[in-house]
Order: sequence, then C-alpha cells, then structure tokens
Amino acid sequence: MNKRRIRWLVALPVSLIALYLLLLIPGGTPPMPDTGEKEPFVWNQDEYWSSLEDRFKELRSHDCAALGLPISSRFADVDSLIAHVRNDTLAPDSPLFSQIEDEFFNLAVLLAACPDRLADYITTFSNLRTSLKSQSIRWHMSSRPARDCLYRLLYGGRTAVEEVMLQSQKNSVPALVLENAEPSVNPAAEIYGVSIHSGDILVSRGGAPTSALIARGNDYPGNFSHVALVHIDDSTKAVSIIEAHIEKGVAVATVDDYLQDTKLRIMVLRLRANLPALQANPMLPHKAAEFALRKARTVHTPYDFEMDFEDHSELFCSEVVSEAYEEAGITLWMGLSHISSIGVKSWLSAFGVQNFVTQEPSDLEYDPQLTVVAEWRDFETLYKDRIDNAVVDIMLEGADNGDPLDYDLYMLPLARVLKAYSFILNQFDRVGPVPEGMSATAALRNKWFSERHAATRDRLIALASQSKENKGYSPPYWELVKLARVAYSD
Repeated sequence: MNKRRIRWLVALPVSLIALYLLLLIPGGTPPMPDTGEKEPFVWNQDEYWSSLEDRFKELRSHDCAALGLPISSRFADVDSLIAHVRNDTLAPDSPLFSQIEDEFFNLAVLLAACPDRLADYITTFSNLRTSLKSQSIRWHMSSRPARDCLYRLLYGGRTAVEEVMLQSQKNSVPALVLENAEPSVNPAAEIYGVSIHSGDILVSRGGAPTSALIARGNDYPGNFSHVALVHIDDSTKAVSIIEAHIEKGVAVATVDDYLQDTKLRIMVLRLRANLPALQANPMLPHKAAEFALRKARTVHTPYDFEMDFEDHSELFCSEVVSEAYEEAGITLWMGLSHISSIGVKSWLSAFGVQNFVTQEPSDLEYDPQLTVVAEWRDFETLYKDRIDNAVVDIMLEGADNGDPLDYDLYMLPLARVLKAYSFILNQFDRVGPVPEGMSATAALRNKWFSERHAATRDRLIALASQSKENKGYSPPYWELVKLARVAYSD
C-alpha cells in the first residue's frame, strides 16, 4: 500500500471526525423571555372539583328514575338563568355568570351519573354559548373580566359537557353538533352534514404532541391548535381549504386532504350576518377567502415560527385567516392571546416563537364577531384529547419549575446535515425532513418533546385504566392531571 493511499485512509476518518465535532458545536441559546405583564388564568378550585366528584360517586348508587325530578329541576334553573343572559344587559363580572357556572357544573354531576339527557345538556350548552357570545358584543374583549367570564363558561362549559360524554355509553355520544345556522349569501357546499359557506373558519385540534402544546400554551389553555379558511368556488362549488403547515408553509387542500391529517375535534365559525361590514357587503367573507386562495396559489409563503401576526411575509395558521379578513376590513381576535408564563415562553422560544402577544387558535372562539355553526368530536378522539392535554399541562408545570426543553446533543451533526438537505429540497418547492424556517436544534427539541410526551402519555393511560378499574368510572380531568403528574415524575 503506497504512502498516498495510507494518508488518504488516515485523512478521511480524521476529516469526518473533525466535521462531526464542528457540527456538534451548539447554536446560541434563545434569550430568556421577559415575564408577561398579565397573569395566566388559574381555576384554583381543587376542593370544589373534589366535592363534585364526591357527589358524583354518591349519585352513582341512586336509581336514575329517582334522579329524574332533580335533573329536570336543575335544567329549568339553568334555562332560566340563560334567559337572563339572552335578554338582559350584563357586565362580564355580573354575579349571574358565577351562578350559571355553578348550576351548570352541578347539573353535569347529575348527568354524569345518569346520562340519559346528554342531548339536552349539549343543547343547553349551545344556548348558553350563543347567548353569552351575543352578550359579549358589548364588552371590551381585552379586559380581564370579559376574558375570564367567557373562558370560565365556554371552555369550562365544554369541559363539563365532555365529562358527561366520557361517563356515557360510546354509542350515545353524538359526533356532530349543529349549533347556529347563521345566514350567509356566500357560496355554499354540504360537507358531512354541515352547510359550509365560503369564508367560514375551521378551528381544529391536531393529534401531534405539539398540537397539544399549542392548545395549552396560553394564558387561557384551550382545546384547539389549528385554524384554516374555507373557499368555495361560486361556479363549480369546488371546496378549497387554505391553511399554514409547519412542514411546508401556506398550502391549499381539498376536504379529503384536510381531514386526512389527524383531527381530534373541529369547530366551524362564521362571521355574524348583522355585523355592519357584512350588512354593507354580504359577500365580504367570500372576498376574504378569494384573497387567501389567490395568494396561496401564486406566492410561496413560509411558516411563521415567530408568530408575528403583523408581518405577513411569513404566516402561521391563525395569520392565514386574520390576514385575509384584514384585507377585507375585518379585524379578528378582538381579544389577543397572551402567553405570560415564563416556563411556557421559555419552551416556545426554543421552538422559534418570539411574539407572546399573538393570535392563538383557541382564543378565536371567544371573538364576539363570530358564531359557532357546528362542532365535531367523537368518543375516542375526545379521550385522546384529554390525555394529551393532561400530559402537556404537567410538562408545562415542569417548565415553570425550571425544566429545560432538552435535546440529544450527539444528534446535532446529523440534524444539521438533514437541515442542509431540506434547504436544497425547499428551493425546488419540496418538503424536507426539517421544516423550512425551523433550526436543526429546534427540530431536535421537538423530537425530545414528542418522545417525552409519548412516554408520559403511555404511563398515564395505564394509570387511568387502573383508576377506572378500581373506581368503576373514567377519571375526570382534574384526576387525570394528578395522574399525569405521577406519570411524568416516573
């Protein structure tokens, strides 16, 4: 073997090792975000939740026939209170809302024990949501009392409804709830039993761990992680869904493509027909959808990891919708989302987020300009949603206590090579293994987060199953959170 070949055989592994070590040098650590000027919402009602569960355990031993009258009486009380919300002018801090909350939660306890009137409870919640959103038109949506009131009754009310669902027989839980057939003259199509109009907004929850992080990483932890805008062609009735994906930026999907991505729940929102802007131009929603579709088909717009809703050169999912309606003269998210927890901000900044006053998918539900047309969920996806939420809530609790969003450093060189490969693919409008706009380090952090979430989720499922076997009922959400704390610490 000649000396030149020996030198080559020695130089090659040395060069590869040197390259590996060079690529192993960590990037800069994201700056620690300032603490927010606001405080995250907390229920702080553990004793109250425990008392509800104790009451539920007691009621399970009763004959449901004997509970018929108390249930009917409680329904009548709740309906009477909702009538005041519908007909009176109320401030968001009115004591009436606390009374409704207590009555609605206590009715949930009765129905969880005897769920025959689940359908009536769902209807009652729909009436409450419609009346409350109409009432909130007069409120300042940036005020704390308004945000707290809407959150407690809309998010809390949905949670109560879903607790009853999870204590019911699987085949008794309706997947689709039709709520308000808000009038619209915009092009329409029937999609899985719902009349959808151009300009309607789809708010959904994905199945990935990061979807749970998006839904829960907010001052008002919610149920939704994604927003999309519907366009319906006036002539062909073809349905296009415009949305922003982390992997490829803004894209246009068919209904089948949209549903192929895991959706744990979907809500259809529509602008109220009596808005002054719509009375002046009833076709405004279609105009907004046309703008979004045209831009998506003519311009490649990368995903906006910074979540800057004012700079439209890159777009995150909420921004696709808000930009389109902004062009049409409507400002959505009347109450902007705030991310104030230092732990949540630290973790999100590690993924590339730089704006912590933004537009979160979950908060769009509270915008009084929008009405709820329909809501879809089913028994199996509902349980997965609860499990994922509980795990993320506890992981974020750890973040607030100083847990880092870690990654495997030894994988960094490979991740950087894959990032370079992805960059080349992106130049040819193809999707690479590392999303456009995401750093190699952020991709590894996402991998670590997903793996930690999956391991905790599996332990939580086992603990929840054991609890159900011991107690005879599915653990309510507050118990799932306690079990998730155990699963996360193992």
